[in-house]
Amino acid sequence: MKILRVLHLVGSAVNDFYCDLSRLYAQDCLENTADPALYEFHIAYISPNQQWRFPSDLSAESIASAPSLSLTAALLVLEKLQIDIMVPQMFCVPGMTQYRALFDLLKIPYVGNTADLMTLVSDKAKTKAVVAAAGVVVPAGEVLRVGGLPSIEFPLVIKPMNGDNSIGVALVKNMQEYNQAFQTALNHNDEVLVETFIELGREVRCGVIVQAGQLICLPLEEYALDPDIRPIRSYVDKLTQNNDGDLGFAAKDITKSWIVDASDPITDKVWEMAKKSHLALGCRHYSLFDFRIGSDGQPWFLEAGLYCSFAKTSVLSAMTKASGIPLNTFFRSMLESVLAV
Repeated sequence: MKILRVLHLVGSAVNDFYCDLSRLYAQDCLENTADPALYEFHIAYISPNQQWRFPSDLSAESIASAPSLSLTAALLVLEKLQIDIMVPQMFCVPGMTQYRALFDLLKIPYVGNTADLMTLVSDKAKTKAVVAAAGVVVPAGEVLRVGGLPSIEFPLVIKPMNGDNSIGVALVKNMQEYNQAFQTALNHNDEVLVETFIELGREVRCGVIVQAGQLICLPLEEYALDPDIRPIRSYVDKLTQNNDGDLGFAAKDITKSWIVDASDPITDKVWEMAKKSHLALGCRHYSLFDFRIGSDGQPWFLEAGLYCSFAKTSVLSAMTKASGIPLNTFFRSMLESVLAV
């Protein structure tokens, strides 16, 4: 059996936060999928100054000691490495779009969704419009810029247009709260999505993977929310930061999130919407969607998160594990599905 030369594309062309976020997930993936009998792992690390490094591992020391290269020099290294497949580990917008497009030009296949699709879903409003046209139910919303005032009634949810990990997301109940939250969102993006708040029933995520050309919906993951104390998920539910500024995963336990039993009446409704969303967007390999379940049991599409780091802590990894698929098997099956094309 041929040993695959796998490149993990890590870092950020934007800022140190996204570099740290990428490194956090990529390190988890490297530790939990490494198998010398199957793979030869390589790392390409992108810094906010757009310089490339090829460290031997993701420790701060290895990254700092690796030579800093221009794109031109990095392309020569990539040619020499003869990479079979790339695993995208970048979470900034350029990383999810432009850098994937670069590998399309280099004709190095990669697992996950295309650069064109990632460009689309980086705009939450356009994503909602596409899935709504396919019959998926979405909250009313509008895109506002500096000085914009909402025309829909309070309470509202405010989101930076292309943020993730709930950065800059806020629930506002009146104009006074709106002004502060809107300005905070503008600090992350010059466009802000303002949506009608769906009164809490439940909130779930649904993953879809493609196996032998068929869409397989994974067990839902539900999040512990409270209509009074925690009506929406926030940044602190996902990531932590210590006194040194290092990122870490927020602790997960059954009091914060859990896998929904497949017999739950909500499962089939969400699976139907997830499949419609996957097809409408033109996803490949896998997809992941957030849904708000209203008090009447109606699922509402919130957003798409079309990436997977194959970290043990990744949502899709947890879902596949709950369905009986170990992480190593999931990782290998995704790589094989790409290379089989």
